[in-house]
Amino acid sequence: MAASELYTKLARVWIPDAEEVWKSAALTKNYEDGDGSLQLALEDGTNLEHKLDPKTKNLPYLRNPDILVGENDLTALSYLHEPAVLHNLKVRFIDSKLIYTYCGIVLVAINPYESLPIYGSDIINAYSGQNMGDMDPHIFAVAEEAYKQMARDERNQSIIVSGESGAGKTVSAKYAMRYFATVSGTTSEANVEQKVLASNPIMEAIGNAKTTRNDNSSRFGKYIEIGFDPRYRIIGANMRTYLLEKSRVVFQADEERNYHIFYQLCASAHLPELKDLRLGSANDFLYTRQGRSPVIEGVDDTKELSTTRHAFTLLGVNESYQMGLFQVLAAILHLGNVEVKDRDSDSSVIPPNNSHLTAFCELVGVSYQDMSHWLCHRKLRTATETYIKTVPRLQAVNSRDALAKHVYAKLFSWIVEHVNKALVTNIKQRSFIGVLDIYGFETFEINSFEQFCINYANEKLQQQFNMHVFKLEQEEYMREEIPWTLIDFYDNQPCINLIEAKMGVLDLLDEECKMPKGSDESWAQKLYNTHLKTCSLFQKPRLSNRAFIIQHFADKVEYQCEGFLEKNKDTVNEEQINVLKASKFPLLVELFQDGEKAVSPTGQPQGAGGRTRLSVKPDKGRTSSREHKKTVGCQFRNSLQMLMDTLNATTPHYVRCIKPNDFKLAFSFDPMRAVQQLRACGVLETIRISAAGFPSRWTYQEFYSRYRVLMKQKDVLQDKRLTCRNVLEFLVQDQDKYQFGKTKIFFRAGQVAYLEKLRSDKLRVACVRIQKTIRCWLARKKFLRQRRSAITIQRFTRGFQARCLAKFMRRTSAATTIQKYQRMCVARRRYRQKQAAALAMQTILRAYMARQKYRALLRESKAVVIQKHARGLLARRRFKRCLRAIVYLQCCLRRMRARWELKKLKIEARSVEHFKKLNIGMENKIMQLQRRIDEQNNNHRATVDKLATLEAGHAADSERMRVEVTRLRGVEEDARNNANRANSLQGELERLKKELATTQKEKKTIEDWATKYRDEMEKMVSELKSQNGLLKSEKDDLNRMIQEQRQQMTEQMARAIAEETQQLETDLNEERSRYQNLLTEHLRLEEKHDDLKEEMNTSRPGHRRTDSTHSSNESEYTYNSEYAEADEGSRVSEDSGRGMDTNLTLKLQKRLGELEQDKQQLRDELENKEELFQRARARVRTLTAKHTATGEYHGTGQRQELESENKKLKHNLAEMRQSLLGNQATGAGAPGSPAYKVLLDQLNSSSEELDVRKEEVLILRSQLVSQKEATHHKETMTEPTHHVVDVSKLKDTDEIKQAYVGLKDTNRLLESQLQAQRRSYDNETEGLRSELQNVKEENNRQQQLLAQNLQLPPEARIEASLQHEITRLTNENLDLMEQLEKQDKTIRKLKKQLKVYSKRIGEMGVGQTEGQTSPGQMVDEPVRAVSIPRREKDFQGMLEYKRQDELKLVKNLILELKPRGVAVNLIPGLPAYILFMCLRHADYVNDDEKVRTLLASTINCIKKILKKRGDDFETVSFWLANTCRFLHCLKQYSGDEVFMKHNSARQNEHCLSNFDLAEYRQVISDLAIQIYQQLIKCMENILQAMIVSGMLEHETIQGVSGVKPTGLRKRTSSIADEGMYTLESILRQLGAFHSTMCQHGTDPELIKQVVKQQFYIIGAVTLNNLLLRKDMCSWSKGMQIRYNVSQLEEWLRDKNLMACGAKETLEPLIQAAQLLQVKKKTDEDAEAICSMCHALTTAQIVKVLNLYTPVNEFEERVSVSFIRTIQTRLRGRCESPQLLMDTKVIYPVTFPFNPSALALETIQIPSSLNLGFLVRV
Repeated sequence: MAASELYTKLARVWIPDAEEVWKSAALTKNYEDGDGSLQLALEDGTNLEHKLDPKTKNLPYLRNPDILVGENDLTALSYLHEPAVLHNLKVRFIDSKLIYTYCGIVLVAINPYESLPIYGSDIINAYSGQNMGDMDPHIFAVAEEAYKQMARDERNQSIIVSGESGAGKTVSAKYAMRYFATVSGTTSEANVEQKVLASNPIMEAIGNAKTTRNDNSSRFGKYIEIGFDPRYRIIGANMRTYLLEKSRVVFQADEERNYHIFYQLCASAHLPELKDLRLGSANDFLYTRQGRSPVIEGVDDTKELSTTRHAFTLLGVNESYQMGLFQVLAAILHLGNVEVKDRDSDSSVIPPNNSHLTAFCELVGVSYQDMSHWLCHRKLRTATETYIKTVPRLQAVNSRDALAKHVYAKLFSWIVEHVNKALVTNIKQRSFIGVLDIYGFETFEINSFEQFCINYANEKLQQQFNMHVFKLEQEEYMREEIPWTLIDFYDNQPCINLIEAKMGVLDLLDEECKMPKGSDESWAQKLYNTHLKTCSLFQKPRLSNRAFIIQHFADKVEYQCEGFLEKNKDTVNEEQINVLKASKFPLLVELFQDGEKAVSPTGQPQGAGGRTRLSVKPDKGRTSSREHKKTVGCQFRNSLQMLMDTLNATTPHYVRCIKPNDFKLAFSFDPMRAVQQLRACGVLETIRISAAGFPSRWTYQEFYSRYRVLMKQKDVLQDKRLTCRNVLEFLVQDQDKYQFGKTKIFFRAGQVAYLEKLRSDKLRVACVRIQKTIRCWLARKKFLRQRRSAITIQRFTRGFQARCLAKFMRRTSAATTIQKYQRMCVARRRYRQKQAAALAMQTILRAYMARQKYRALLRESKAVVIQKHARGLLARRRFKRCLRAIVYLQCCLRRMRARWELKKLKIEARSVEHFKKLNIGMENKIMQLQRRIDEQNNNHRATVDKLATLEAGHAADSERMRVEVTRLRGVEEDARNNANRANSLQGELERLKKELATTQKEKKTIEDWATKYRDEMEKMVSELKSQNGLLKSEKDDLNRMIQEQRQQMTEQMARAIAEETQQLETDLNEERSRYQNLLTEHLRLEEKHDDLKEEMNTSRPGHRRTDSTHSSNESEYTYNSEYAEADEGSRVSEDSGRGMDTNLTLKLQKRLGELEQDKQQLRDELENKEELFQRARARVRTLTAKHTATGEYHGTGQRQELESENKKLKHNLAEMRQSLLGNQATGAGAPGSPAYKVLLDQLNSSSEELDVRKEEVLILRSQLVSQKEATHHKETMTEPTHHVVDVSKLKDTDEIKQAYVGLKDTNRLLESQLQAQRRSYDNETEGLRSELQNVKEENNRQQQLLAQNLQLPPEARIEASLQHEITRLTNENLDLMEQLEKQDKTIRKLKKQLKVYSKRIGEMGVGQTEGQTSPGQMVDEPVRAVSIPRREKDFQGMLEYKRQDELKLVKNLILELKPRGVAVNLIPGLPAYILFMCLRHADYVNDDEKVRTLLASTINCIKKILKKRGDDFETVSFWLANTCRFLHCLKQYSGDEVFMKHNSARQNEHCLSNFDLAEYRQVISDLAIQIYQQLIKCMENILQAMIVSGMLEHETIQGVSGVKPTGLRKRTSSIADEGMYTLESILRQLGAFHSTMCQHGTDPELIKQVVKQQFYIIGAVTLNNLLLRKDMCSWSKGMQIRYNVSQLEEWLRDKNLMACGAKETLEPLIQAAQLLQVKKKTDEDAEAICSMCHALTTAQIVKVLNLYTPVNEFEERVSVSFIRTIQTRLRGRCESPQLLMDTKVIYPVTFPFNPSALALETIQIPSSLNLGFLVRV
């Protein structure tokens, strides 16, 4: 493809820039071959001429299309070069806030310097099980890939994390280990990740230091091997350390510090336990003050030391060892302060009594003289003799520093060894995953031996990385069967040979170290002589003879030779070591003893200068003498080789950490620093290797879908591969630009961009054509609309003119008519005035005559009335006097008779004969007395009735006479008034005659004034009418405002009630969820306990494994029903396994106990919550009704509602209240009044009830006496002689006494009953009187209100009366409701007491029946055999079985029953019915043991079958349906009235009679909850693989979404491949779930809950994947999601499940899809998004906006300012910061009672169940 075709006008390119590295520009002129420059325009509008290199003529890099910017994988870019990589990383990091990006097989991680919510357990669960390219880049994706390959390929894995100091290597390694610990299923007892994290404070204290780039820089590398068992669970770990920078112990550069532990000790020197260390400030010691920066801002070294000591304690290092470590560290500080002085040029001396040396010797327990001597002397050995030689001061100081470094290295090694001991395990390791945290490539202004070792290690790692990338490329080409050639990539083997080969840099350095007078200068000359002319990678600086330059893979590095030899030798005086070995300090001796034997696992010995691998494992083949003779370079080379061997034996995974800026600013990107690190870490080399081959890879289906627009209809064939081949051959002429593989098309770099250009050009042409057509259509439409408008305007103008002419003509005619009618009106008005005057005079005269006649008649009538009332009053007075006399005589006579009777009774009571008579017929007399009392009561009742009749008649007469007298008095008063008025009227008549003449004279004047006044009044009336209209409008406005306020109050109250109800429901659901989560936890512990038992049983042969699925719930109510042999085997296995993990068993037992307590508490709380919920709902209904009753304040219909409700509530007091309200006179409460009648009726009913109670008492007493006699009779039968003696001793006196005592008790009982009756009568009378008084007061108040209302205007009077009536009725409603509540409480209390009494009576009856047969009778009397014929009975719905057949029953009915086989043709719930019928028979025969064992066996077998086939949906669904049906049967036939409402009479007969199984119902309910949760897990496992593919990736609407280019990794797309799940697959699976549950007879409400949970899983998983996949966040994908959701809703409608709440669970997904499709530009769009996405959290909304990616060039990205606007508007939301939805959430399940209409006696047992041993009863 010619350059002129690509470098055209408006093409964008990258040009170099000094500040931004690369700057974007656009061509303003087409490039032609031979041009020496390009005309460019920068993004800020500046024009620029870019000169081309005249030699190379290289054109600037082309920029990728915007559609490719921001890709997850850098290799997906069409143009692969440095500016494209840098720009893509910047866009992702700055705009999208994405810190991870793939670059082929490398994960590039940019440190955000900010805590991000992307590492939670929800993110881990989302990445678990996913392919590496299916989700957005993440460290978890790399960890999942390593874990998956370890399990699949059974090959060890390695994760290599590298980068600069402060780039985030340690954090990345930590998150990778956390991922392994989470997905591998480690438990809290063996969480290796937590132990490794616990060691972090220790390793940071002794291995981290402050540098110029990082305040907490790791100065060593570490390789952590995480071991896994055969089940791929973490069992242990091992830490290996590399490259410890020991030189930092004795030297630090400016603005740097020594290791943190030294500063922590100095800051804590004031602590009492550290006083003996003789420490002070950090500035007091040479080893801590050289960097002149002893304090890190924001770090408290004292607190850090406390953290370090706590971590030591957690890892098992006790206090004494800690103090020993601190002693060694303090000794190192004191050793650095030892001052060495010159004695002469060849010798040195330490002044005597040096305080720091003294402190050093005392702390390490060595002799002062020996240490001071060997610090200034050395021992030389020859073949025959040994010499002691003095050393100059400089060598003595170096010897001191070497000793300090060596001691610190030993201490570091000892600590690492103890950390590994804490992480070690005894379980056999199957495989491991290694995490390597090591330095990246380094280059500074002054580079020394440390940087040389680091860069040497990175050269080796880069070589291994290049080979791995090349290998993967080669495998891909071979797999696709395309021709390939060797890719020319940078091979750094020459550089490695320059360093490590024979006569290389390290070899010459070791050789120079062996020379007696070797120096850095001589070594440099040897390097120049050896490599300067022979190796192009080695160079000599121009201005220095003591430095050299090596061309590394990343950059040229200049190394200063000064110090190389000394650091490589790392010589330690052996005599000094021997002095330390002779120490009295045990820990120091232990350090050096370990050092003699310690060798690193890779064979690396100890070194002194630079970074070296530390030994952690012993090797007997090495000695300390040989170890000290090895140079650091040799040690480091061996260590690195062993590391490479380890990595080569594993499958590597690469993480490159990038430091975006040097100032630790959050999300700030420095391009210069980023490019340096990208070059150093090998990312650009990966890009170069990819670009050399075919970096862009498309599947045939993806290519066809994307570039279908470039094909003509005739080019489209059935074979899509052939279609793609033909199109490519036509579009791209150069055959070398692409290759066809088996499943993919491979493109060279730039070809995808070219195809995208062709596609966009084709779409642009199509858009122009569409725009042309639409604009033409719009213009014509506009013209036609204007033409129609003009015609319409003309028509309306002409019509207006015609209407004006007609209006003029109408007005002329109307004026004539008005004149006519006005004249007629004036004439009519004059006539009517005259007529009215005449009629007024006639009216006055006729009225006067009528009044005179009426007054005469009135006087006569009132006189008659007065006579009538006077005579009646006299007659009543005579009657009352006679009545009082008669009553007094009756009282005297009755009193006299009563006294006679009393005397007679007393005389009879004293006589002995009377007592004997009483004794003879005591019971008869008692009954006679009772009958006499009844007769007296009847007489009393008859007398009272007569008295009431008389009183009623008397009261009626009195009332009638009183009314008559009142009327006569009124008539008399009216007669007097009429007479006086007649006289006054006669005088008035004469006066009026005299004034008539005067009135006639003034008439004319008054008429004139009246006319004038009438005109003024008419004017005033019109004004008043206008004011009245205004007032009416204001009144309407006020009424409307009142209505609105009332409506608002109604809505607020309804809202408050709804919120309260919702809150209560939420609390109830939370309690249910907590309870069910505890059940899940309990089940998990049970399974773990079973696994432990199985492991114990399998580990010891000869022992049997037993079932241990008994739940803790069953332990309260059930017992084990296994075979006796199984019990014995379980006991043997338990005894054999007691020694195994006793701690874990005790913890499990303790945890089980706590769970039992929590479960019981939750159960109680759940019951309380349900009760509160029911009360709240009742209260809500009451408030709603009350509000409805009082809401409409001014309506008359409301009064009628209150009155009707009042009548309903007053049904118990209606009769009394009406009678009291009807008689407000003084005699209303007297005898004979209606109130008195009601009172007497209540008294009579109380007397009747008392009589009934007396009869019951007598019957009970007679039964007790008969029972005593029967018992006494039994005793007499067993001891006949003794009974005869007792009878003979019985005397008459005793009988008389007993009779007297009985009579006295009876009299007392009757007297107490009579007194109780009297007290109740008095109380009721008092209550009625108080009620009557209240009624009177209410009547007075009503009269006062009536008088006040009469003074008001009519409208106000009606409103006030209505308001008062409503208030009164409301108060009465409240009072009556309180009374009803009290009565309900009393009724409930009495019902409970009645149940208790009936239960006691039943127990007494059972005892009596059992006691009717004496033991003697059963033994002595022979029983004669009688043949009793059996009556044929109907089937009672019970099944009988023998005890030994129980195991066979549960085996055939539960364990061996297959839902897919026999159970398909059964009645739904048949196993549950059979089990319940067997249970009914056990209850019928009152066999409690049989009931317990049957229930225990049933529960255990159901658990066993679920454990065995818990992953089979049909099995779990089948037993969930049967468990629920069994639970419903236990409720339906329990005998509780609540559950018997829907039963038939026959079903009520089948209720359980002997046992209350309420506690077992709870156990079975818990079992049903566990089965439900198991069912949800089964469905989740089945749906999990379908959801992402069917909801997101499958293109349901063909042609809507376009596929974007992909990178090297395998990625899923929206095109349907073979074996790919679609939406139809999900719908079919949902239908299969639904049909299976319906077939098994699952309750409809339970099916709704299951469907709701299914839809929640679908919505949550889809949304989570959408939030983690940038390629799915586009406009077209939003349309696909909304269509898929509509299909799910359609499925719900087809199944009649729209009301189950499943649609609401999809609301977050629906809103996310809408968010992808709405406009995202203006503030109005932001407001609409905030109001629309109420179900999404702020984090989710921002994440979707950040991930939004245009699929076509016509779409636009979301600007950063718009996202910030959204964040600002959503800042006030109170919500969880969690990004992903929790897919593990299970809604709390409830089991609503669902009774069965199936009669038990109609059930038939099929023979296929093999239950022939069951007998129908």
